[in-house]
Amino acid sequence: MPAELILSIDAGTQSVRCILFDLEGNPVALQKEPLPPWEVPVPGWAEQDAEVYWEKLCSAAGRLWRDNPGLKEAVRGVTLTSQRGTVVNVDAAGRPLRPAILWLDQRTAGVVPPLALHWRALFKVLGLGETISYLQSQAEANWIKACQLETWDRTHKFLFLSGYLTHRLTGNFADSTGCQVGYVPFDYKRQQWAGPSDWKWQALCVERVKLPDLVMPGGELGRISRPAAEATGIPAGLPLLAAAADKACEVLGSGCLGLHQGSISYGTTATINVTSSRYIEPLPLIPPYPSAIPGSYNLEVQVYRGFWLVSWFVREFGFPERLAAEEKGVDPEQVLDREIADIPPGSMGLILQPYWSPGLKVPGPEAKGAVIGFRDVHTRGHLYRALLEGLAYALREGRERIERRTGREISELRVSGGGSRSRQMLQITADVFNLPATRPHTWETSALGAAAVAAVGMKYYSDFRSAAGAMVRIRDTADPVPEHARVYDDLYTRTFRPLYGRLKPLYRAIRGMNLEL
Repeated sequence: MPAELILSIDAGTQSVRCILFDLEGNPVALQKEPLPPWEVPVPGWAEQDAEVYWEKLCSAAGRLWRDNPGLKEAVRGVTLTSQRGTVVNVDAAGRPLRPAILWLDQRTAGVVPPLALHWRALFKVLGLGETISYLQSQAEANWIKACQLETWDRTHKFLFLSGYLTHRLTGNFADSTGCQVGYVPFDYKRQQWAGPSDWKWQALCVERVKLPDLVMPGGELGRISRPAAEATGIPAGLPLLAAAADKACEVLGSGCLGLHQGSISYGTTATINVTSSRYIEPLPLIPPYPSAIPGSYNLEVQVYRGFWLVSWFVREFGFPERLAAEEKGVDPEQVLDREIADIPPGSMGLILQPYWSPGLKVPGPEAKGAVIGFRDVHTRGHLYRALLEGLAYALREGRERIERRTGREISELRVSGGGSRSRQMLQITADVFNLPATRPHTWETSALGAAAVAAVGMKYYSDFRSAAGAMVRIRDTADPVPEHARVYDDLYTRTFRPLYGRLKPLYRAIRGMNLEL
């Protein structure tokens, strides 16, 4: 039996996982509970009963102990990471007042708090007026106050999912600074709640009293309470160590600690991140997010729907692959991976722009997806490969944007997230970026990163570099194929990069028709 273990809880978009890691970063035991599909009471909305996350956590933890007798006694600490931007309104007892609003939700607030005249004038001069209005309309708190005032008035705390689960585990209204990614009045530069005169308090209707106490990654959020111990089987009194949001933990769990290391995550949202000790905005007014390393930042560019597009493709077009996968006892993506192995790079001229959802700046709020270059030679396999290539193109564009802002070249790639299991995706990434693409030794990089933070917090390692060096290893590497890289570079430069600008006026025209209402 391992001498000392860390329990890492990862509450994602599609499942809740409880994983035991040893101090060398090896996953010793894992249990996963899939989450039910989120509710869509109105097209574009995405909600989930917040209690479901707690119930799945309890179930996963319970099965972990039942299937691995004796390991519970080796656990020295607990840590938690979760999906970003999912919010929960709770009363003074921590009971949810309404369903959680997921990060996928696209509702907009029609009524927003007014900004002072001097702020409006300043943002207009800076050309940011439309951006600020978009931010205000996207803020869940503004929508709840405008449309469900009684719920907002009864709200004792307005929490991210990480804060809600922290309260269920410890009884404390606390959260990690590393989890504050969303529409709240957070000072990303100082990594604390914004100062009293900050414009965010005017733009968002949240009052400081409704927000939790913040703890830096590695600090103690509280101790596992007796009620939580009875529900989960986690020993009462164990410390709950603050980690960070799932993407930040993935960056650390991939071993990316500097500006030269690009952490690519092929998750529900696809992202490219680097870690910086300096505050550098990847785009004006778009802050770098808190890193899992206290006082550091993750410069991130994201493709909002990311590898969700793979699930969409399988659901809408992959019926034969689903049948074949069921017969073979594998995932449909594995069947598709084999089917596209013989399709040449570039998908015979088929180009996919993966902006199935709008963004804040690039893509903008008018964004749509696009597929161009169809011919009669193309099959569903070509479309699937073009989808993977489109995601890699979009993240390469993100790499270039980050490099311009930092003045540093990204010379290493670490790939994680569910999509990293695809050997084709790994090779496409290496070829599109013309860089070796490596995978860490475990798929569970978010949970591993959280465990590394906890290991530093509990003094097993003196610093985060030492923890990452001891707990993160490379599983395998895909090297770029020179002739493939040349094809992708040509398609990216001459077709993909100019595509969004050419189509943007048409997207705006479609948006103005209100066809989606």
